[in-house]
Amino acid sequence: MNTREEEIVQIALENLEKNTEIKGEWENNMIGKVNGIDGVITLNVDNKEYKIFIEVKTGLRNHQLHQIEEIANTHKPFLLIAEHIFPKIKEELRQKEIAYLETNGNIYFRNLGMYLWIDNQKPLQTGKEKTNRAFTKTGLRVIFHFLLNNEFVNYPYRDIAQKAGVGLGNINYVMNGLKETGFLLKLNKNEYKLVNKKDLLEKWLVAYQERLKPVLNIGTFRFLKNEDFLHWKSLPIKTGITYWGGEAGGDLLTHYLKPEILTIYTDEGRNDLIKNYRLIPDNKGNVQVYKKFWNYNEVNWNIAPPELVYADLINTGDRRCMETAKKILDEFLQNKL
Repeated sequence: MNTREEEIVQIALENLEKNTEIKGEWENNMIGKVNGIDGVITLNVDNKEYKIFIEVKTGLRNHQLHQIEEIANTHKPFLLIAEHIFPKIKEELRQKEIAYLETNGNIYFRNLGMYLWIDNQKPLQTGKEKTNRAFTKTGLRVIFHFLLNNEFVNYPYRDIAQKAGVGLGNINYVMNGLKETGFLLKLNKNEYKLVNKKDLLEKWLVAYQERLKPVLNIGTFRFLKNEDFLHWKSLPIKTGITYWGGEAGGDLLTHYLKPEILTIYTDEGRNDLIKNYRLIPDNKGNVQVYKKFWNYNEVNWNIAPPELVYADLINTGDRRCMETAKKILDEFLQNKL
């Protein structure tokens, strides 16, 4: 565990004792490294001691739930300790009977003859993180193009801005932000290198889901005829204008996934989509449409870049989508990262 994770454990255990009088002690040894977990804590309940495996997260997102579930299934008893967990994710953890503890002392634990569920403590106030302009909505567009082609980091700023479809003044902020976070290394006076690219992709996909993707949303639809969903591959989508992302893109890239939701990225307008593909606006529909936001694509035909398809699939948190994302990572992205 790093220093921040150790701090999270200590604060969480202090507030657990404050709320429940249950004492906890973190064991500072190598057991976590040996067993593929972050460590072990000892809980003292009514003078009885219980050893519990722990995994520590500063924050938790949907795409990490599958990994947490695997750890919980192989290390029992198990407790997830996190700085803060969103309500919907806590609900999913409870449904899967995965115990968790937040730094404010909120806890769900149903094991070892105990049933604890506290959810009335307010999130702890933490120092506000300095804003990094690389991960704003605009910065995310630029980073995506860097991930698509690492050579773009050495293009003139005007060319980068044009490629990413952003204002020229934003590029310097993005470059400085990537330097600050250790993703951009200066080789000499005129040359940079993108480093830690896999970590950058993982950070990008989380920020993309939260900040950029919502503003790209054109709408949710269903087909006029239900059978059109079954024959989606035959739709005459416009080459170079409209692209399959998400589960559809995953199926086209790997032939492994049968889509339940179709994701489209496009430059076509809403009325054109309705007319060209016989779509009907429906908030509960199974066709999600987003504005296309990139100007570079190595994949032929009408598939969104593998980096974006990977992000869409990971962000679902769905097991079958995660498996397909892993295939895309291995087959299309590994050599680029």
